[in-house]
Amino acid sequence: MARANPPMRTWVEVDLGALARNLQRVRARRPTLDLIAVIKADAYGHGAVPVARALETAGAAMLGVGDSREALELIQAGIKLPLLILGAIIDGEAEAVVAHGIRTTIHSFDRAASLEAEAARQGRVHPVHLKVDTGMSRLGLMPERALEVADFVHWSPHLFLEGLSTHMATSRLDRHEESNRQLALFEDVHRRLTEHVGPIPWVHCRNSAAAWNPRVEESVSTALRVGASLYGIPGPGDVATPFEPAMSLRSQILFMKDVPAGTPVGYDGRYVTPAPTRLAVLPVGYHDGLPAAASPDGFVLIHGRPAPIRGSVSMDYTTVDVTHIPGCRTGDIALVFGRDPMGEAPLKTLAEKARSSPYAVTCGIGRRVHRVYLPPRPALRVHNDCSGRAARGGSTEDGYHWGSAACFTDFKGEFE
Repeated sequence: MARANPPMRTWVEVDLGALARNLQRVRARRPTLDLIAVIKADAYGHGAVPVARALETAGAAMLGVGDSREALELIQAGIKLPLLILGAIIDGEAEAVVAHGIRTTIHSFDRAASLEAEAARQGRVHPVHLKVDTGMSRLGLMPERALEVADFVHWSPHLFLEGLSTHMATSRLDRHEESNRQLALFEDVHRRLTEHVGPIPWVHCRNSAAAWNPRVEESVSTALRVGASLYGIPGPGDVATPFEPAMSLRSQILFMKDVPAGTPVGYDGRYVTPAPTRLAVLPVGYHDGLPAAASPDGFVLIHGRPAPIRGSVSMDYTTVDVTHIPGCRTGDIALVFGRDPMGEAPLKTLAEKARSSPYAVTCGIGRRVHRVYLPPRPALRVHNDCSGRAARGGSTEDGYHWGSAACFTDFKGEFE
């Protein structure tokens, strides 16, 4: 009889304990502020529902999503935290967001009016957050229009002005003056609005990097919007942060071959071996989270040592050079990015070699890649060889084994 769940060729591990610890680090940094945990884009590729459950348990006060479909997915999964749509809604979404009490960001007077009409039709009072454009030049009310819209919301019997926000265009240390100009403008808008309509409960303008940037100064926030910090994803620029990466992407050697000097590798023969070479084929491609642009400068880790990418990264496969790594065999684990006891392949390094961003890499992991969720404790135990051979590659103190082909026979976490 065929197995219902075949062994995984390529998979992502998401450490829910790292997520919880990262959230606590943010809380320790800004203990007086509530935390809006941003889980848009399927929690930056980590899986919105399992991540939401972990952050709900860890103490997040609100969850930020990208649109109404993301919010409804969480509601259907039983998430009880307040949900805030950070982006703009379009015509046709108002009915659902009002019916489910999904907090909505307002970017224009017209959207405020349409939400007011829908809330009146349903006989509800709908909470909204006004977004002010202080320098991003994307979504948001221009500062001079904010008071007009806030006044409309304030006097509406069917809308509640719950929040005020803006979006930082940069949080780099070397560009803190630009950030502080944005924040000064935001503080001025906040002052004028509160003088006119009274206190606003949720005031949020700092993202992950701004929360950690000692040169960014403002005093009106009641909450932080944090996304990248929770996942341990390094942000742009030079702001040092103490967070643990929550995601690792792994694959296993599918096939090996020895080729002579002068052998072209991959599409269009873009790489030609300069000497006799041992190649390993991995079932991981650009659909699986390894960017096509990672060739020719990228690498994976095998047995804790870098194995350079040779030839093109294709949709389904990538070929690496293991000539210098003794003892490689089919089934050995390749770390594409993340950590294991034998080394680290930083996500930021991969993104830089692919001329991309860490967010783009994690959000680009396709649906066929299994997500494995490691609970905070006890950790996942992986038996790396289904035939009973001793796993090679070492193990952590809590029994997490690494080495040859993954066979998750003693899994205590959660699959997706």
